[in-house]
Amino acid sequence: MKLAKKDTIPISAIREKRMDAIFDWFEQHQQWFYTLGWFYLRNQQQMEELFYKSILKVHQELPRFKGDLSFETWIRSIFIHICRELSNDKSVQVSEKVEPRQGLFKALAQLNRDEKEALILTYVHKTPKEEAAFLLQVSEEKLKELLFSGIQSLRNDIQGGSTFNGCKEYHKDYINYLERTMERPRKIDFEIHIYHCPDCQEDLGTFQEVMLDLSKRTEELHMPSGFMEKVKDRLAEKENLRQQKHKKRKRTGLVFTSVIALLLGIGYFTGVFTNVYYSWTEEDHELRSFLQQGLGERLNLVDESDGVRIKIKSVISDDVQTLVFYEIEDTEEDNQYVLNYQDGVSVKNEHEIMNRETYQRYVPPDLETELNKKENNVFHGKISLLPLREDNGTIKLQITKLQKLIPESSDHQDDFRPYGNTQYETGEWNFEIPVTKHDSIQYALDKRSEVEGIPIRYDKLIIAPTATILQYSISNERPGKMIDVLTFDNVEVNNRIVKADQYGSSFLHSQYDMNWTAFQAHFAPLFGVKPEEINVQLQTAQLRFEDQKSIELDASQEYPQTFEYAGSTISIDKVEVGMPSKVVISNHDIENRSFQSLHFDIVGENENEPRSMEMHTEGLLVDKNGVAYDMNKKPIPYEEIELPRYYVTVERVLIYNHESQENEVVPKSLNIYGYTSLHYVDDVVKISLE
Repeated sequence: MKLAKKDTIPISAIREKRMDAIFDWFEQHQQWFYTLGWFYLRNQQQMEELFYKSILKVHQELPRFKGDLSFETWIRSIFIHICRELSNDKSVQVSEKVEPRQGLFKALAQLNRDEKEALILTYVHKTPKEEAAFLLQVSEEKLKELLFSGIQSLRNDIQGGSTFNGCKEYHKDYINYLERTMERPRKIDFEIHIYHCPDCQEDLGTFQEVMLDLSKRTEELHMPSGFMEKVKDRLAEKENLRQQKHKKRKRTGLVFTSVIALLLGIGYFTGVFTNVYYSWTEEDHELRSFLQQGLGERLNLVDESDGVRIKIKSVISDDVQTLVFYEIEDTEEDNQYVLNYQDGVSVKNEHEIMNRETYQRYVPPDLETELNKKENNVFHGKISLLPLREDNGTIKLQITKLQKLIPESSDHQDDFRPYGNTQYETGEWNFEIPVTKHDSIQYALDKRSEVEGIPIRYDKLIIAPTATILQYSISNERPGKMIDVLTFDNVEVNNRIVKADQYGSSFLHSQYDMNWTAFQAHFAPLFGVKPEEINVQLQTAQLRFEDQKSIELDASQEYPQTFEYAGSTISIDKVEVGMPSKVVISNHDIENRSFQSLHFDIVGENENEPRSMEMHTEGLLVDKNGVAYDMNKKPIPYEEIELPRYYVTVERVLIYNHESQENEVVPKSLNIYGYTSLHYVDDVVKISLE
């Protein structure tokens, strides 16, 4: 397998198109990543989750990509990190699908994580040692030690406990000699010794056999058809869900920005005349608040194309983002348009003036303000760009496409949706926007707490003009139980409460620590506040538990049958051998159930047959108050559901022999590895900076 074919998708295109281009890049390199993932994970469901999470993470992390290492290496490091998140050494087992010759791969699964990763990257994927050492965060010398100890362990396991008596002082030379990197004088001495030492001859020969066997493994694993299409469907489903949920946020936006504007007007004047002037002349409440604080100025830059006029009203910039406030007017028809930075809006000099180590933030269009309901042909909005590198700069903004707001129904002409049957207006609008960046203030925190017994470390509070950011870390050292996602409701600073931004949380890949995983949570801005007392209101914790159980399956028996797991009774409704074979499990009793979904695998009777699994689920959304919503009944009022849990009630598993259309896969056992559970957290963490 070729690991590093030349990319047909340039990094510039990936930066412009973002999610679609990232998916295309993964699709171009899918076999390399698929093979690597199978050495960590157990089944098709987990593999789809791995690709899904990796694409989302690369999309989220892309602004931080510095270019000081190859783009492919950077993505591989993220992919490996997520592989580790989705598995742990105690529960990882090599799937039957991976290897017809089970001995080698069963032995490989028993290695410690460092040895296993070193062998897979170096010999299965043929990654250069320099890159493999970087990905594993070890020195090249340490990598060679891991390779040697890993091969020794594999060989001893495969050979059934056979003993090898090679001379220990020559062990350090095995890898360099077999890879032909040994210096000539040392090579001559080594070969003379090998010639006269039968024990070393046998030792070296079996050592080389394992190395060669590992190098042949890649071609034995093939991706099932339709794999990437399923991942793409999940990405599209997430985007649709995000678009539906953003309505609730928009409905509260007007009230929130009005409160902020009132607080600002009362507490932090830059001058009475300025305050009164902007109160009279600026209709946008949020922009007015910034202008009153001297954080920006009126620009009124205008360009027109095909009867559509765009006005850049003002720009507010800090270390977090550059907010561009705009107005779009259709001078010929009654249409409203919005800007979408990922589609038709670009900064031509982004590489020269903008800080690409930060995240591109998403700002949904606010359709519910009175300002946007006044005229059917005018829309007032804002978009978020990356922050400037320097204190001042000129942004060369180019707009080639506008997204049209489509009325939801003829009966509600004032109710618009920005998505669905998307329509666009094309043209060309160009602006040169002068920008001054405002400072942020960082406050080091020294506070720890626990959520469900797992340590949380609060590291830093950042107060910027456009956002408040809490930087925190989650311990990943506790065996059998981990927090995958932690959400917050609000932060209270000096008795002022700001709500969390549901689009603002991020994982800090650059802050990676073996024992802690760092994140940032974004909240609404706090202007001119010097924090003394901080209260952090937590909201939910998505936990992942390891709890292994194996249940024998027999298609000749009558079903349904039940078994107990994690305090619940689970039903095996069907075990059917065919093309494909089918296994159906269910648990409709969600009251007091400790889990929302299971992590499991179906093992076949023939351990050597290559197989793949396809899963279809049914479930219920249950809000914080216990109200259930049937996912099969449309439409689902997502904007009305408070902090929903998704309970999987039915799992339908189809099992294929992916190399043969004639051989059936006979289900032998259901192996459960653990489960996930969303917990509501009402804790308030109090932090004092005095």
